[in-house]
Amino acid sequence: MIFGNPQRYWAGNGINKNKAMVEHLEHYGIIKSKKVAEVMETIDRALFVPDGTPPYVDSPMAIGYNATISAPHMHATCLQLLEENLQPGMHALDVGSGTGYLTACFALMVGPQGRAVGVEHIPELLTSSIKNIEKSAAAALLKEGSLSMHVGDGREGWPEFAPYDAIHVGAAAPEIPQPLIDQLKPGGRMVIPVGNIFQDLKVVVKNLDGSVSVRSETSVRYVPLTSRDAQLRG
Repeated sequence: MIFGNPQRYWAGNGINKNKAMVEHLEHYGIIKSKKVAEVMETIDRALFVPDGTPPYVDSPMAIGYNATISAPHMHATCLQLLEENLQPGMHALDVGSGTGYLTACFALMVGPQGRAVGVEHIPELLTSSIKNIEKSAAAALLKEGSLSMHVGDGREGWPEFAPYDAIHVGAAAPEIPQPLIDQLKPGGRMVIPVGNIFQDLKVVVKNLDGSVSVRSETSVRYVPLTSRDAQLRG
């Protein structure tokens, strides 16, 4: 759930369709993959932003409870970084699932034989995210159970469906939570913003021998990954 990013690619003037938003992301070179473009075209962002909010502007949006939905270019970046680990049949975890948008994208990518799991510690957000997903192209996957949404502290992951091929964290951690590293499958990949005031989007890879390598992808600014009470206090 990104709060603000140094980059913003367009103001949304004249962008009134989800497909046009995706074409912009392709034009700016953020989406390079046909699969990511297809998924973002299929899951309409308008179903996941608050009523009255312009859905296709390249900007984060407040969704209540001191939480936000990331800008489209950040969703695209994370999907692109995780694409190899979101193949049919794989397991994916979305920590701080917020509106449910990225969890729905994950579910389409891993398909009915896979498993997409969203974890959100604000129950009201979790409830509304389920309603959002029920209106989206991922509704059938939610109904049949390969996509599931849970209330919980995302810093602890969701052990029930571990290990995960892909983990996305939608808020900035001061350091990478050990339970998330533990729940990453050998060969798995996690994308997580790390830092306090200055943050980097880190790509964490668990090697086949169990060792972990971390690299920085880009500078970002996300809301903090914290306890439910601390988040509600802002």
